[in-house]
Amino acid sequence: MFGETFKNFTINFNAFNPRVTFSSGDFMAGQISFDLSKETKLSSITLTLNGKAKVQWTTQGGGGGRRGRRRRQRRVHSARLEFFNFSQIVMQENNAVPNTTLQPGTHVYPFTCQIPQGNFPSSFHGVHGSIIYSMKVEIHRPWHLAKEYETEFNFASHIDANQPHLLAPLAGSNTKTLCCLWCASGPISMTVCTERKGFVPGEMVKIICELSNGSSRTVTPHATLIQKQMFYTHNKCNRRLQMKNLASVDGQPVNPSSSEVYSDMMLPIPPNTALTITNCPILEVDYTVDVSLHIRGSSDLKVLFPIVLCNIPVYAPQPPPPYQ
Repeated sequence: MFGETFKNFTINFNAFNPRVTFSSGDFMAGQISFDLSKETKLSSITLTLNGKAKVQWTTQGGGGGRRGRRRRQRRVHSARLEFFNFSQIVMQENNAVPNTTLQPGTHVYPFTCQIPQGNFPSSFHGVHGSIIYSMKVEIHRPWHLAKEYETEFNFASHIDANQPHLLAPLAGSNTKTLCCLWCASGPISMTVCTERKGFVPGEMVKIICELSNGSSRTVTPHATLIQKQMFYTHNKCNRRLQMKNLASVDGQPVNPSSSEVYSDMMLPIPPNTALTITNCPILEVDYTVDVSLHIRGSSDLKVLFPIVLCNIPVYAPQPPPPYQ
């Protein structure tokens, strides 16, 4: 049995960067290791790199007629895409010696391979779909079925936060007036801005608010990071939307009859948040910062900002060299 002969099977990747992510065209290097409990003959070891996306969800629809109204029909929507799939040999038998005999103990095989060039989307696991990149190792033995071991690796599509349109600040404003019977309050308004549009996971989004509260109620600014997951079938005939709140922060309350009140909020982006995905036909992921003003007894006043989560952070400006 494979479980009795092979133990402690692992695939280790050499760290290419602190997040251990790989991108299009990168070389991957690492080691395949396993322990053998007894003398074993091998004919070859191969590895396969695969990138794919899949989505699936179900809907309920009513059928025709009286019986159809009683029994709802369940419909499954799904789609799949494969970005690449290729194999290479890690170890192969010598032509002069039909099979390689390995002794009991630990065996380590280094490997190097290259991810294909292409505009592939970043890794993602969502409610109704996923984008998965994996490496599968197969061990071939004479007169045995090939044994497989598979592990995922994190792929990041290159999105550079230093692009001019991602470095530009965002700004927006909104205003409303509260009404109670025939009386109207003074206006409530807010002007909101962020320093830029592009961020990387783990950063903080600085939100600057200018608030005016002409009403008789206390209002409180609030910010939320919202992730929108959109899943499609092929040709986008069917779609499914999933919204998720990832982080939130409250600002300082603004007293009644206050004007030109400034409030800063620091909204955290969780470190393991997936990157923005716009280059996959069946799965998209984007992000919105929802800045709202909570007003007791009334609907919130809102300003929405779309942001982009990148894998290349903003470069800090370098100080000029000292004068010689």
